[in-house]
Amino acid sequence: MDWKSINFDWNRARAFLVTAEEGSLSAAARALGMTQPTLGRQVSAFEKEMGVILFERVGHNLVLTPTGLELLEQLRIMAEAANQLSLSASGQSEDVQGNVCISASEVYAAYILPPIIAKIRQMEPKIHIDLLASNEVSDLRRREADIALRNFEPDQPDLIAKKIKDVSARFYATPDYLERLGKPVTMERLQQADFIGFANPTSLIKTLDAYDLHLSQDNFPINTENYIAHWQLVKQGLGLGIMPEEIGDADPEVERALDSFPALTFPIWLTTHRELRTSRRVKLVYDVLAKELAK
Repeated sequence: MDWKSINFDWNRARAFLVTAEEGSLSAAARALGMTQPTLGRQVSAFEKEMGVILFERVGHNLVLTPTGLELLEQLRIMAEAANQLSLSASGQSEDVQGNVCISASEVYAAYILPPIIAKIRQMEPKIHIDLLASNEVSDLRRREADIALRNFEPDQPDLIAKKIKDVSARFYATPDYLERLGKPVTMERLQQADFIGFANPTSLIKTLDAYDLHLSQDNFPINTENYIAHWQLVKQGLGLGIMPEEIGDADPEVERALDSFPALTFPIWLTTHRELRTSRRVKLVYDVLAKELAK
């Protein structure tokens, strides 16, 4: 190999790659934790190093040139190799000091994980936890997180997962709302109720059809993408919402809407990259999560 021919700075190449992937300098700067002017200078320096034009500005948008598209594919391969190198090195770490990033849904991040994280910190104060609260699926292979709580079993061969348990979720509302709906609450009254929906209630409507609870879009006058906002709207007496039993039953401000209605169940899987499973730090956090979540 002609080592002298490799004459570009990887950090600058990464700046170009992330800008192309994110679609703008501002989004790329946020992803890399740097200022937009600094990132712009790195991309410009990379263009100068390579002697090519990588982006064209069309209005307020950056559009890849044909050369930029060609280099993008090569840099994706390099980034994947660099990521695998980082994973392998992290997996060999015997030191418990450092960061572990846990990805979980908004509900689990807010209501279930805090006491478990407190226990981890008490056991190992040198472990710092980054909690990524998002309903989006984190890409563990790209190190968006070290450990993820998911509602499905991953099918990627380089990920390992453990099914923790099946979780039951039920309908909850404030006592005041249930009084207005009319007690005792029946299936017929549920069909007349207001529900706090998510971004698009269509899938939930289809799911509940199988339980003989036939709702329409009219039953969802309020919708939100945020599960914490969903729960707060329920607690304001604006309608019924869905929450895992372990959270809903413990909240004194709400009660089950119809106890005889079958619980909606979903699995909890704890997932990590197989390389990281050999890291003492990640293994410790993974094992504590598995034990505490199973309770």
